[in-house]
Amino acid sequence: MAIIGIDYTPAYEQGGGIGRLTRELIAALARRSSIHHYRLFVSGADRHDLSIAPGQRFSWHPTSLTPRTLARVWHRARLPLPVEVFTGRVDLFHATDFTLPPTLPRTKTILTVHDLSFVRVPETASPTLKAYLDSVVPRSVRRAHHVLADSQATKDDLIELYGVAPAKITVILSGVDARFQPVEDSSTRAAIRAKYAIGDKPYIFAIGTVQPRKNYARLIQALAQVRAVHDVILVIAGGTGWLEDEMYRILDALNMRDHVRLIGFADDDDLPAFYSEAYCLAFPSLYEGFGLPILEAMACGTPVMTSNISSMPEAAGDAALLVNPADTDEIANALLRLIADTELRAQLIQRGIAQAKRFTWDKSAAQLAGIYDEILRV
Repeated sequence: MAIIGIDYTPAYEQGGGIGRLTRELIAALARRSSIHHYRLFVSGADRHDLSIAPGQRFSWHPTSLTPRTLARVWHRARLPLPVEVFTGRVDLFHATDFTLPPTLPRTKTILTVHDLSFVRVPETASPTLKAYLDSVVPRSVRRAHHVLADSQATKDDLIELYGVAPAKITVILSGVDARFQPVEDSSTRAAIRAKYAIGDKPYIFAIGTVQPRKNYARLIQALAQVRAVHDVILVIAGGTGWLEDEMYRILDALNMRDHVRLIGFADDDDLPAFYSEAYCLAFPSLYEGFGLPILEAMACGTPVMTSNISSMPEAAGDAALLVNPADTDEIANALLRLIADTELRAQLIQRGIAQAKRFTWDKSAAQLAGIYDEILRV
């Protein structure tokens, strides 16, 4: 039996994105039989919570030191305080969120790099965060025994931009939880509208942190074109990120404040109804490590428009309309087609449900467990 440490911090502190990915993956790992023991390291935790990964094979190892404090200690001051101070002895430590903490010399290490957006589209990143990641991520990648990427596109970026040997990188694709399926009950869908005060008008749904990489400014410009033909609104679910001023400037310049609902984070349990009630998912991101909402929407029977770059075609397959995210007219035309072309909608819905079924968290967890075993044997 080996002892494996896993950084569970993003699952604890982040609602969507990397937080959801980590929660789902570790929950699926907990459903598998295994001889190993897993120690979940949680920075900034003030309570124990093993509801995601119950059972004797998992233990909770929190510290009141916040992620920001540990970043200063480990990556700015570069103090050699090993993570084993918090987890106890481990044979393997899996850093799940871009950066690898110091470890004892004999500990094997795996690092997950979700994307290299701060390199590929630097203008969309907070300057402070970009400077930090530019310093810490390459160093963490070099130190790690093995690197996990969320998509082939991210693996290709690691090879091209950091010169990482292909054999050192494994792609683990995300899955779709079984709760994502069409919500047919009209009262459930009406309750979502009431809960988030989005009114009765038909809507286009977008999800993701409000930041330039999500391309909301162009999406709002495209919505203005769509509204010349259809009385629809845009609902954006996601917390405030950074550099969002341009989006608000566009909202005011086009008088779109009354037609865009910024609802903040939506509860995970509400997302299937949100997807099911929408005309379509609009996901014209400038860069993604994978693009999980594409598959979640498809699983709910919702047509999808997304970008033709980065990892998004990997998730979408032939089941979405792909657009150039820098072309506002192309985004608008795709949305118009998804609203008006009933035959196209039916085709994409059918293909999307089939596409989503190819991705499961149990499959992802089985692959992760195999990588753990492989690295432990080295």
